This record gives sequence, structure tokens and C-alpha cells, in this order.
Amino acid sequence: MARLVVRDEVGRAFPGLRILAIVALGFDGRGPWPDVEAGLAALEASVAAGQAPPAEDDPHVAAWHAAYRAFGTNPRRQRPSADALRRRLARSGRLPRINAAVDCYNLVSARFGVPAGAFDLDRVRGDIAVGLADGSEEFTPLGEPGTVEHPHPGEVIYTDAAGVLTRHWNHRDAERTKVTGRSEQIVFLLETVDAGAFGARLDDARRDLAGLLADRARSVLVHQITAPEPEVPALVPGPESGAGVDVDLRSGA
Repeated sequence: MARLVVRDEVGRAFPGLRILAIVALGFDGRGPWPDVEAGLAALEASVAAGQAPPAEDDPHVAAWHAAYRAFGTNPRRQRPSADALRRRLARSGRLPRINAAVDCYNLVSARFGVPAGAFDLDRVRGDIAVGLADGSEEFTPLGEPGTVEHPHPGEVIYTDAAGVLTRHWNHRDAERTKVTGRSEQIVFLLETVDAGAFGARLDDARRDLAGLLADRARSVLVHQITAPEPEVPALVPGPESGAGVDVDLRSGA
């Protein structure tokens, strides 16, 4: 099964990074999800009451803006995903309804101001890596199946053996590995570039997301990578690790 790896150059550039990979196996995205809908509605109600979650004023979003500038992306043009989501909520008073899995991670991202995304593991080819682009890679944006882009040299991207999975770290996902209503094996990602300052927030987001997924998945596995420990050897452990058993592979509690 696929590994998840942070390349050395990314670890050196962002020594405080921490990424949580929450794997949902046997996910059922069919039918209404009252808990997620209630959470989305509560966020929308907070905007109507004049209490929208902060976007650029959030120090975690500010940390992501600094990271984007460090690898050459203007964060006011290509915004970190949590920033873009909260700005959309504040501007329109609404959050999008896409499908069960996407709505779930959007809820957690907007609640906690943490970038969140997901890949359909059945569409991933080989290992997933977080690295710096050399400019030759190919990326087909979500919703634009006929388009091919090339990341800028030095841009942080997720890749697998078949191409680019995200651009500008978490700004935009690829069409090929998008999560749909039929996706059953999904890896969700929660990220920070400053675990010292925002690790507790990331843990809160992880607890929220894993708790929601537990109602819809046969098994939920939690992994962690950091700059000093940059690899998850297998996102889905083999039979010798207890397939189908919920395990928590975080460090600590």
C-alpha cells in the first residue's frame, strides 16, 4: 500500500510542519449525514449573527501565508485552502455541499482554520510525496479534465507516481484523485507548518474529523508525519498489522 513521505527539502524549509493522515476504509458516502449538515448550518448561522470565523486575522492562516511566500506563491492570489474556505463563508454566508466526504473535511477545516483535503486511495498510483516541483510535472485541476498545468519550480506539491495531486501545497486538488460520492478508501489530510504553535489545534481538528468518520467508515486509521519523522511506511497496514482494526498511529496520547 502507498507510503506517505515528506521530501528532505520540504522538511528543511519547514521544520515545524506536521501532517496528520486520517484513512477511512469502507467509507459510505451515501445518504444524508445529519451531524455534518448540522455543523455546516451552525457555521452559516454564526456568519448571519455577525460572528464569522476569522480568515487572515487568524494566526494559523497568517503562518500559512508566510509559508506560501517562502516557496514563491502569492497567498492573496492562490490562497491556502482553509483561508479560501473561511473567506467564502464570510462573503457568501454559505459553505458548499459537494458530497459526504468533502462536506465533512470542509466542516472541520472551517471550524478550526486548518487546511484539510483528501485523496481517493483507489485512484492514487504508488507513493504519495510532499516535495518541491521542478516545473516539468503535470497537473490537471479539479473540474478541468482537459487542462494540463505545470507547477512553478520550487512550489510545494503533493505527487504520486502518475502526476501532481495538489498545487501550492493545499490550494487546489487534482481531478484524477478527487473524492466522489462513490469513494470508499480515502485518505484525509490535516496540516500545519508550525506544530509548536498550532499542534493543539491540529489535534482538535483530528479528533473532530476522526469522530465524524467513525460513523461512516468500517475502520479509521490515524498517522502522523513531521520533518524529523517524514514517512508513513503504509497508509493502510497489511494483514500482519491487523487489517480492518481501528488503530491510532500518533505519537503520544
